[in-house]
Amino acid sequence: MNRAQVNSVAALHIRGVMLPEGTQKDLFVVDGRITFTPPLSATTVLDGGYVIPGLVDAHAHLGLASPAPPNAAPEQHVKASARAHLDAGVLLVREPGGPDRVSTGIGVRDGLPRIITAGRFLASMGGYFPGLAREVPDAALPDAAAEEAQMSGAWAKVIGDWVDEEGNAQVNFRSAILGEAVQRVHALGARLAIHVTSSEAIDAAIEAGVDSIEHAIGLRDHHLATMAARGVVLVPTLIIAGMLASNPQIMAEMGWGPARVKVAAAACEQHPEMIRRAVEAGVVVLAGTDAGMGPHGMIREEIRNLLNAGVPQEKALAAGSWEARRYLGLPGLEEGAPADIVAFTDDPRRHVEVLARPSLRILDGHLIPTR
Repeated sequence: MNRAQVNSVAALHIRGVMLPEGTQKDLFVVDGRITFTPPLSATTVLDGGYVIPGLVDAHAHLGLASPAPPNAAPEQHVKASARAHLDAGVLLVREPGGPDRVSTGIGVRDGLPRIITAGRFLASMGGYFPGLAREVPDAALPDAAAEEAQMSGAWAKVIGDWVDEEGNAQVNFRSAILGEAVQRVHALGARLAIHVTSSEAIDAAIEAGVDSIEHAIGLRDHHLATMAARGVVLVPTLIIAGMLASNPQIMAEMGWGPARVKVAAAACEQHPEMIRRAVEAGVVVLAGTDAGMGPHGMIREEIRNLLNAGVPQEKALAAGSWEARRYLGLPGLEEGAPADIVAFTDDPRRHVEVLARPSLRILDGHLIPTR
């Protein structure tokens, strides 16, 4: 979809219950921005229902597992994946690393969700799937992280652990060098995310001062208070953890040895319980699907998984909407905010199935036709 295919009018009028506030209001879209001051005239596009500032997938790799044909150009792969998210009501996607930088610059100008990227995956030599990451020796990580942060303008992403040649767990970077990378990225006004699937790598990530921990397989109780105190955000990708728990053979096919598979499978089974404890401890948890390892456009399933893990209903929805949006630097339903809006006939805080049936989508002030 491009701008030529997106309908817009001079001013739009929406009446509904605004979330998370929970109050029925009249909202207007004027010149692509939200206002609560009525303009001289406006076209009513919704009268009744529940309104949120769009869904957010905080962890998706748009260039991987794209619905585009295999022989399509890399940019078309990214756009097809982004379109699948848009169809699911997602108006903001964070891509914490990828095999390339194709996603940079793609977004609302293409009639697609806002996309925040982190450049290329950064891994140690042999420290990730072959060919997917930019591999750097330990001492070169700070320079590489700063370069990716500059190119993305927002984030860098480090693969914090993997397996060695024998299939045993290995931490890819020393905590000290990881901490130096964090400092370099922060000096640029950007943030650093880290992929971790072992307790040892989580220890190193917290000590280094990273901004977000992705997956966090192997999370332990002793991590939680420190994460909460330091504002380290957790993106648990429960969809993927559940897939690995139910089919450990996937890890063996990735080259993980029997001992590593056994430990990781047990941690995956415990993962939902640890996410519940993390929320109770005050850790900010965001919803991310790890699309690319699976299909795109599955955010409602990740929100469902948060609910099933015991996360309170409103917190689970917030993790895939206004809380994630705020963390990523965008406002919600506020005066003067970009008009990113998704509405539902029924209350999505009460029934996650409602998320499958958006009654209205507006992206950057443009009304998206219902298919």
